[in-house]
Amino acid sequence: MSAWMEIVGLGAPATVQDGGRPGVMHHGVPPGGAWVPELLVAANRAVGNAPGASAMEAFGRLELRARGRDVRVSVDGEAPSLLADGATLTVPAPTRYAVRYVAVDGSLAVPEVLGGQGTLWVARLGGWEGRPLRTGDRLPLGPPATPAPSPSEADLSRLTEALDPAAPLRVLPGPDASRFGEAAVALLLGSTFTVSPSSDRVGQRLEGPPVPHGDEGAGTSRPMVRGAIQVTLSGTPIVLGPDHPTTGGYPLIAAVIRADWGRLGARRPGAPVRFQAVSLEEAQHAWKHHPARPPGTTSDPVRPILGA
Repeated sequence: MSAWMEIVGLGAPATVQDGGRPGVMHHGVPPGGAWVPELLVAANRAVGNAPGASAMEAFGRLELRARGRDVRVSVDGEAPSLLADGATLTVPAPTRYAVRYVAVDGSLAVPEVLGGQGTLWVARLGGWEGRPLRTGDRLPLGPPATPAPSPSEADLSRLTEALDPAAPLRVLPGPDASRFGEAAVALLLGSTFTVSPSSDRVGQRLEGPPVPHGDEGAGTSRPMVRGAIQVTLSGTPIVLGPDHPTTGGYPLIAAVIRADWGRLGARRPGAPVRFQAVSLEEAQHAWKHHPARPPGTTSDPVRPILGA
């Protein structure tokens, strides 16, 4: 390898992540992708990479050393800094959001697996050797990217708004909403939940009042999507994350719209979560004007599961 980024130290789990691997769920492979897509896109754009290029997703402190060439580095979309060949950079643990993204110009040249470079830890594939990063790992870098203009105030404002920790999560009704009844749906929409510490990339558990339903595990298995809100037999809501199972049997009361995936992922354990019902048209409008939307994408991906 001619140039690489060396992992000098880690304070918490970190992996290589990218924009995901769409189109393979029929093979039982979840789409993956960044836990907070907005921060991945912002970091990549700041160093001149494609929005969904591979970068490091870190839940704690990260120490890096450039090898082979000078490297421009952006953390969460901040104006990039130049890391000289042989120099080290300490990225502090995230404080504002649950996770942060470190992008380098040229991106991480890790192997592509099933159409993506992100780590799918539950299947031990993708990323760097299919696992979380370790001290001593040397991640190869692609050719230097063309420097990008610094993010504008408008761009930063849109990013802040998209990840607003006080804003409700907008949802569409799920295919099993009628099985819950009006009282359960009203409880979901009228209560304040908190993010459970047991959450992970498969799904975020929410602590709060149990959501009642009559299902006793007899429901048939159905395809799943990121953002779908499953309710366990005990009444605990689980919002599926990027590494969600491709099928599941828990009833689905609602689905978080795509524009708000990162709004939930950015929240740390204990952070409050409220839900707000919106129409399909409102969901599509929110995604169309979202800062992490890839060019040419206008539809909301929850439509197939909702039958809309």
